[in-house]
Amino acid sequence: MIQRLYRSRFFRFATGLVAGAALLAACTQMPQTRTQTAAMSATPSAAPAPAQLGTQWGEGIESKTRTVAAKRLSDQPDDVASVGYNEASAVRRDVGSNPERRLNLQLAQGDIEWSVLDENDRPLPLQRARRSGNDMFRLAGVEGARYTLRFRNLSDRSYEVIATVDGLDVLNGKPGSLRNGGYVLRPQQTLNIEGFRKSQSEVAAFRFATPGRAYAANTEAGDVRNIGVIGAALFELEEPNVPRRTRRDASPSQPSAFPADGAYAPAPRYRK
Repeated sequence: MIQRLYRSRFFRFATGLVAGAALLAACTQMPQTRTQTAAMSATPSAAPAPAQLGTQWGEGIESKTRTVAAKRLSDQPDDVASVGYNEASAVRRDVGSNPERRLNLQLAQGDIEWSVLDENDRPLPLQRARRSGNDMFRLAGVEGARYTLRFRNLSDRSYEVIATVDGLDVLNGKPGSLRNGGYVLRPQQTLNIEGFRKSQSEVAAFRFATPGRAYAANTEAGDVRNIGVIGAALFELEEPNVPRRTRRDASPSQPSAFPADGAYAPAPRYRK
């Protein structure tokens, strides 16, 4: 009986010592754990890289077109240009704090005016770093926003316009090539390209999107390395049956007391 009691007291005493040691060990480790957590929280994390943008195959937009016969004056394009696009913070990083800014680009020695419009038909600012005149112009896009490519012919010449988005031809969805056919832009006309052509009556709207949602990343013809660039090539066309425009009469029909006062500068009309 005494032996059992002794064993019982000894067991409770030993158990108490073990519990006390465990509690002491736990209390000793807790400050260390808090210190480590605080130290890890105080370590600055690297800033995430700016998100890249691509162009998605958007909703259907009515856009009627027809096939016409046309012949280029030369196999060599009259002009080739490209515009890069990305998320706003990435564009700011690329162009610097004091970039050159434009609302359009003049192509083919000023015959064609090229701009990129937002969904409210306002030109998106084009920016280029001033440190190098050969750098590509860039524009800032917003994920989900729709955009349009606008080409305005200021001349009496006709041009064929080949446009690419993310390296894909906007007419056939194939890799961009100067051998592909394009849109015909007649003198003094404006061409709006609103999306990838689906048929002769519909296009899939251009919408800025994450690279994973870009059309170029979800079609066999696409290459993700070309995401983030819009291209344009111009070829002058032969027009044997179209008469040349006559020059305007420079003399006014009535005398003017203030001939130098005009509202705004008119667009030029270039001639051969």
